[in-house]
Amino acid sequence: MSDVRVIIHRDSEREERVVTTGTTAAELFSGERTIVAVRIAGELKDLAYAVADGEEIEPVEISSKDGLDILRHSTAHVMAQAVQELYPEAKLGIGPPVKDGFYYDFDVEKPFHPDDLKAIEKKMQEIIKRGQKFSRRVVTDEAAREELADEPYKLELIGLKGSASHDDGADVEVGAGELTIYDNLDAKTGELCWKDLCRGPHLPTTRIIPAFKLMRNASAYWRGSEKNKQLQRIYGTAWPSKDELKAHLEFLAEAEKRDHRRLGSELDLFSIPDDIGSGLAVFHPRGGIIRRVMEDYSRTRHEQEGYEFVYTPHATKGALFEKSGHLDWYADGMYPPMQLDAGVDYYLKPMNCPMHNLIFDARGRSYRELPLRFFEFGTVYRYEKSGVVHGLTRARGFTQDDAHIYCTREQMAEELDRTLTFVLDLLRDYGLTDFFLELSTKDPEKFVGSDETWEEATETLRKVAEKQGLELVADPGGAAFYGPKISVQARDAIGRTWQMSTIQLDFNLPERFDLEYTAGDGSRQRPVMIHRALFGSIERFFAVLLEHYAGAFPAWLAPVQAVGIPIGDAHIEYLQEFAAEAKRKGLRVEVDASSDRMQKKIRNHQKLKVPFMIIVGDEDMHAGTVSFRYRDGSQKNGVPRDLALQEIVDVVERRVQV
Repeated sequence: MSDVRVIIHRDSEREERVVTTGTTAAELFSGERTIVAVRIAGELKDLAYAVADGEEIEPVEISSKDGLDILRHSTAHVMAQAVQELYPEAKLGIGPPVKDGFYYDFDVEKPFHPDDLKAIEKKMQEIIKRGQKFSRRVVTDEAAREELADEPYKLELIGLKGSASHDDGADVEVGAGELTIYDNLDAKTGELCWKDLCRGPHLPTTRIIPAFKLMRNASAYWRGSEKNKQLQRIYGTAWPSKDELKAHLEFLAEAEKRDHRRLGSELDLFSIPDDIGSGLAVFHPRGGIIRRVMEDYSRTRHEQEGYEFVYTPHATKGALFEKSGHLDWYADGMYPPMQLDAGVDYYLKPMNCPMHNLIFDARGRSYRELPLRFFEFGTVYRYEKSGVVHGLTRARGFTQDDAHIYCTREQMAEELDRTLTFVLDLLRDYGLTDFFLELSTKDPEKFVGSDETWEEATETLRKVAEKQGLELVADPGGAAFYGPKISVQARDAIGRTWQMSTIQLDFNLPERFDLEYTAGDGSRQRPVMIHRALFGSIERFFAVLLEHYAGAFPAWLAPVQAVGIPIGDAHIEYLQEFAAEAKRKGLRVEVDASSDRMQKKIRNHQKLKVPFMIIVGDEDMHAGTVSFRYRDGSQKNGVPRDLALQEIVDVVERRVQV
C-alpha cells in the first residue's frame, strides 16, 4: 500500500494528513459521530468514499444545511421502504429533502389515511433499529431499467439523465453525471432489503437517524404537472436530536395557532368564498378597518416623502405588455387574454409599471421634476396554479403598494439609499424590526440589456445595501429580467422569515418605452427607473402582520380599540357617553349592550383580542371613573374618565403594543 496525502478543511483551518491507499472518509473521521458526509471539489460524497491523493476534504456535520438534507433524504428512503413493505403494490415517485423535512410521492390505489401514517412510522422505527447500511453503486441505463422494470416513474426519470436540474425534485434521483442506485443492506448478512434510484449521498446507516415524525399526506401531480397522474405525497420531518424535533413540533403548533387563514375566520376579518374563487379574498368590516388604517398611514408617510398618487385601470391591451417584455417572460403567470374591440387582446394587468411609464411619457419632462415618484395602490391579477395558492400570502388578485421612481443617473445612488431607508423605517412603524437584506443578481438565461449596465446596477445596489449595516445575503440569478433587486427579509415574532419590500434598479424599461427628460444643457436624456413595492401586496402584508401579532394587533391597528362592558343595564348609557367622547377623539370604541353576563362578555372580547376593556359598575358611575382591563388580563380600577381616554389616545399615537 502507498501513502495518500489529503488536506482537511474545517472552517478556516487546514490540516494535512497522510493515510494509506483505500482509506475511506469514514475512517478519516473515525469517532466523529456528527460527520455524515464529505465535500470534495464542491461535490458531496458518502463516508464510504475512498479518498485520493491530493484531495482537499471538508467534513459535513449533520447539523449543517447539507447534513440536514442528507439526514432527511435518507429518512425519506426509509419511509419509502416502509411503505413498500406495508403496501407492496405502491409505485415510487420522488423523495427529496425540503425545508425542515422531506416528502415522498407514491402511486397507490387509495389515499393514505392518518392511521396508515402511524403504521408507516412504526415500520420506519423497525427499519432504523435494524441498522441497515446505505450502499451506493453505479449502474448503466440498461441495468437500471432492468432492475427497476416494475417502477414506471423511475423508468421515466432514467430518461431524464443528462438534464442539468429539475425544479420538481427529480434531480435527487438523476442528474448530469453517472446513474446510481442505493441499496439498503442488512447490517449482519449484507442481504439486500430495498433499493432506489438516487444520486445521494446518504447516511452510512439508518441507525444515524435519531428523530423523525411523519406529518401529513396530500395529493400531488407527478413532477408538478397537472397533465400527469395525481400521486399520494407523505410529508415528514427529521432532526439531529429528539430535543430539536420537539422544538420544531412546538414551533409548528405555535405557527398553526397563528395561521392567518384560521385567525381571519375566528376574528371575522376576511374570507375567500368558493363563489368568487380560489385566491380571491373579500375583507369583512373588521378586516376592512385594519386594512384602511394600514393604507391611510402608508399614504400619509408617502406624501411626506414626496410621492405623488396615480391610478391606473385593471386591464389593458396586450400590446402594452409586448412593449414592456412581460408577455415574453411572464405570460404563464398572466390570465388568458380577452377578445375585445374587433379581435384586440386585452389582459388583466399583472403589474403596474408599464402604465406608470405611460404616465411619465404623457408629456415632456424636465430634469427639474426629477426625481419623480409615482405611487399607487394598484390591484393586479396573476394566474397562480391551484397548488400554490395559499390564503392571502399567495393570491390571484391582490393590491400592490407600488411605486416607480424616475431619476437621473447622478441621483440614482442617493435615491436608492433614501428609498431603502424609507422602506425599513415604515416597516418598523408596523412592528417589524428584525431584518436582513438579499441582493438578487442577473439570471444569465433571462435578462435584457448589456452586461455593463447590469454590473453597474448591481454594484450600486450592493453599496446601498451595505450602508444599512444589515446582513446582506446573495441571491444569484434571482433578479427579474430587467434589473437586479434588493429584497428586505423580515423575521416575525416566532423567527420565520418573510420577504417584504423589493427595490429594483432598471435601465431597460425606460429604453423599451423610449422615456426621456430634458437635461440642464437642453439635451434629451434617458431616466433611470426604480421599482419599489413596500408591502409587496396589501393582502400578504396583512397576513404577515396577523401572524406576527397572532391576531392581537397593537391598538392603532386594532379594528376595535376598546369595548365598554357594563356590569348591568343601568351602566350602558354611561358607557355610551364614554364611547361617544372617545369617537370624537378619533378612537374606535364600542359598547357591548347584549344580554350576556359580564364574564361572558369579557371572554368574548378576549377571544377577539380587543386591546382595552372598559368595565363600569355603580361605584365607577357615581365617581366618574372606569375600570381598565388590559389584553393580558391585568386590571386597573377607579381611573378617571379623562385619564382613561388619554391613556388609550397615548397608546394609539405611540403605535405600541399593550
